[in-house]
Amino acid sequence: MPVAAQVMRHAATHPDRPAVRGPREELSYATFARRIQHTAAHLAARLPVRGALAAITLTDPVDQLTAALALDLLGTTPLLHAPASTHHPMPSRTTPLNSPTHTHRPVPDDTPPLSDPSRATPLGGSPDDHALVELIIDALPSGPAGRGVPMHRPEPGDLAWACFSSGSTGRPRAVVRTRASWTGSFAPLSELTGIGAGDVVLVPGPLHSSLYGFAAVHALAVGATVLAPGRWSPGSLPYLLRQATAVHLVPHNLPALLEALPEGAPLRTAVVGGAALAPGLRERAVAAGVHVVAYYGATELSFVAVDTDGRGLLPFPGVEIEVRTPPGRRLGEVWARSPWLAEGYLAGAAGPLLVDGDGWMSVGDVAAPYLPGEVLRLRGRGGGAIQTGGATVVPEDVEDVFRSVAGVGDIVVVGSPHPDLGAVVTAIVEVGAGGPPARSALEAIARGGLDVAQRPRRWYAMEDLPRTSSGKPARGLVAARLANGDPDLRRLT
Repeated sequence: MPVAAQVMRHAATHPDRPAVRGPREELSYATFARRIQHTAAHLAARLPVRGALAAITLTDPVDQLTAALALDLLGTTPLLHAPASTHHPMPSRTTPLNSPTHTHRPVPDDTPPLSDPSRATPLGGSPDDHALVELIIDALPSGPAGRGVPMHRPEPGDLAWACFSSGSTGRPRAVVRTRASWTGSFAPLSELTGIGAGDVVLVPGPLHSSLYGFAAVHALAVGATVLAPGRWSPGSLPYLLRQATAVHLVPHNLPALLEALPEGAPLRTAVVGGAALAPGLRERAVAAGVHVVAYYGATELSFVAVDTDGRGLLPFPGVEIEVRTPPGRRLGEVWARSPWLAEGYLAGAAGPLLVDGDGWMSVGDVAAPYLPGEVLRLRGRGGGAIQTGGATVVPEDVEDVFRSVAGVGDIVVVGSPHPDLGAVVTAIVEVGAGGPPARSALEAIARGGLDVAQRPRRWYAMEDLPRTSSGKPARGLVAARLANGDPDLRRLT
């Protein structure tokens, strides 16, 4: 069922229940439903092609959700787009919507792990047979609608949602998925998290990020109240946390949220994705009365694995997992097969998404060998491994050793070119309270917790690491700034 139709159902049964609270206004389900229908009636006259792609550049989260669900009602694919953003390029008006791209990797697979995005090939037929990007929505319509909302018969295979990946390397890509691939996962997520109609769900980030966009539409589908400030703002957390019973966020933001949690606040569940939890963070949340549901996934794959109790990642309901490890390698590539997989990238974009012809997909993330029934032991995001002197170093393995060190707010590890070794491990420390730790102290920790090849040879500090829209450190941007000699990066000597 389309999310818009579920909102209409909640409006009929619980019209006065708050649907969404944004920076400017709060709407009940009845008012929200009327606004969605009014917007859909206006947009219908501007969408000559059913199944077209419409880009939403509105800035207010309530307006964004109104436009997205109006398009959902019409059978048009909404793409939430960061306004005036160079990081989220607008798909061309002549871009085939139903020709998503990915990389085909045949089975059996003899290639080494980590993806090669240059191999991407388009799928689908002639562009003449497919809907085009037809509309950019930069303001909600006003005034009386000329006609009612035309009937649309929704199908599970409709290309119903498009959203941006928020990967830590490279430029975000617009990912398109079917209605069933997203909404079908709502029920298992509700069961795992306990999020339901009585909840107030804090979504403290931009809705064009798939992590936060999914959180908002899931909450609306189950009849909860969406608390959508539109961006991460630590100063507003105490006010927001006096209302929220559940929150979706990235691990980096969880410590600040726990710090701001007022005594007696109703928050009971934190749904955390996008990166691994730092050591001790789950225990700290539990001590504050907050149950953490951590998950691994990707915009292209949706949910892959989930950890509800701290014992490790197990397959999300409906997901099969393989780790394909070539002979002689200690790590392999994570592959998933499930009903939740995306269709591919919009605008013919190349990207890390791989398919094997048998329903399996991967984005090149790496993990230790895995057998069904075991815990999935992730070791890094695809494409980030550092080749140094014949050894392969996974940045996340190095970063995990330093994240709990006093004075380290966060850390990113990248490879720096070296004429003899190929690359050397380089650490960039985000300065925490009290300034960065001494390099000698960091090196002592490295000697105690890392193999020789893993130990950083170069150390830098900066006040604030650049981040993706969802809050993850932007590894690719950090590496580029380092290569360009950014003066904000201070060498630790």
